[in-house]
Amino acid sequence: MDTGDLLTIGEIVERSGFPHSALRYYEREGLISATRTSGNQRRYRRSVLRRLAFVRAARSIGIGLEEVRAALDALPADRTPTRSDWARLSRSWRGRLDEQIDALTALRDGLDGCIGCGCLSMTTCRLVNPGDAAAAYGDGARVLPAALRRPPVHGR
Repeated sequence: MDTGDLLTIGEIVERSGFPHSALRYYEREGLISATRTSGNQRRYRRSVLRRLAFVRAARSIGIGLEEVRAALDALPADRTPTRSDWARLSRSWRGRLDEQIDALTALRDGLDGCIGCGCLSMTTCRLVNPGDAAAAYGDGARVLPAALRRPPVHGR
């Protein structure tokens, strides 16, 4: 491997926007890899920047680290991923993203009516929850679209 293809952790931090701690964490989790110099300093292949951009994009739409790792494991180890490699990976998440967009649109459009009335009370709201009927559905935000009721994603 050409040493000009290798970047220091500082260069990766500057180019990716991820802090040092995140890079070390992602390395421990197997999302990225580094080689070591004779002085035990990390060196990353330039292609790590693309993997980190993918991690950022996936995490921003709520994809958990386990699923991100599985997706990255499907990439070729012997070459820099191509545009078609990335398209194949992102295609599997398109349905989920469309579902989230639809749910957020419904939430946005539904908020106009509730906030517009000024009561802000689900127990006395005659518009959305007359007679507090939603209490029978159990704890949590049951009137939110299902895609917005998923448990929060933990991790980095």
